[in-house]
Amino acid sequence: MPVKPGIEVASLSDVGCQRDNNEDSYLYWEPRDHQELQRKGRLSVIADGMGGHEGGQEASRLAVETVREVYDQDFHDDPQSALLQSFAAAHTRILNYAEHHPAFHGMGTTCTAFVVRDQQLYFAHVGDSRLYLVRDAKILRLTRDHSYVGRLVESGLVRAEDAERHPQRHILTAALGAGRELAIDSPEQPMALQDGDDLLLCTDGLWSVVAENELLTAVSKNSPAECCAVLVSLARKRGGPDNITLQVLHVGS
Repeated sequence: MPVKPGIEVASLSDVGCQRDNNEDSYLYWEPRDHQELQRKGRLSVIADGMGGHEGGQEASRLAVETVREVYDQDFHDDPQSALLQSFAAAHTRILNYAEHHPAFHGMGTTCTAFVVRDQQLYFAHVGDSRLYLVRDAKILRLTRDHSYVGRLVESGLVRAEDAERHPQRHILTAALGAGRELAIDSPEQPMALQDGDDLLLCTDGLWSVVAENELLTAVSKNSPAECCAVLVSLARKRGGPDNITLQVLHVGS
């Protein structure tokens, strides 16, 4: 879709080298009306489905479509509240879908979404997809992994630099559609963005095989579209064990 001035955005999704189908989903959305754009901002969403080929695909699709739909239709001037409401609706929709389609029992998905409005960043997160901020030649991870290994890192039992290669790193402790209770990570206050900032949203098919310093280099030295191509190519060269999906948003194009 056409993007209004103020940002530059690019996305890319690849099946990888070892999977038959792509269970990731993503979207970028902004209102067409200028006043609505000022009120609602710009929305990016990424999801990594689980629960079998069709189950994972359906869960991630439902997640990104529901987040966009609910964010747009039920917006009441607070992006953070709208994100939380849209995640809750997506969680319920996935649970209901699995209940009415027994073949999809166990379906679920990670989901990470952010909104940029007036150079303020709002986000919500469940699972182990990641959101990074790149600023002044430094990279900062804004989300924490809702995973078994993530808990080990937080407790000091596993070093952060070893987590990406841990054999149990894919075991999630939270996901949309998993269990009745839903724990969503979101900041209490929005983060101020600056011209020149870059936001990187990605699934574990990228970050599990590409180190943060390599993400930083690719984002810093390339346009968003070139960055997406460079990073997908790098992940595939390293075996592409999972689907690879990312979105890069540059502030102040």
